[in-house]
Amino acid sequence: MSVMLRFNRIGKPKNAQYRLVAIDKRQRAQGSPIEVLGHYDPKQGPKSIQVNLDRFRYWLGHGAQASESVRGALKSAGLWTKITPSKVSA
Repeated sequence: MSVMLRFNRIGKPKNAQYRLVAIDKRQRAQGSPIEVLGHYDPKQGPKSIQVNLDRFRYWLGHGAQASESVRGALKSAGLWTKITPSKVSA
């Protein structure tokens, strides 16, 4: 199974919030995730992102790939360097 780490949109219209999930790559966009890894709220003053770092590292270590939007959000929050080992390229 190929796993992707990506955002699933939740929240009301014009008040977007996202869950950071591990999901099968072939699953539809709003399909049921394998595991919820965190939350992201871009509307708050400083963009609020909460990630379970241990589980995120686990999925990366087992071949999961982070989407471009997840990588960008984690880089802007300064978490990408904490999460990725040196062998995983950005």
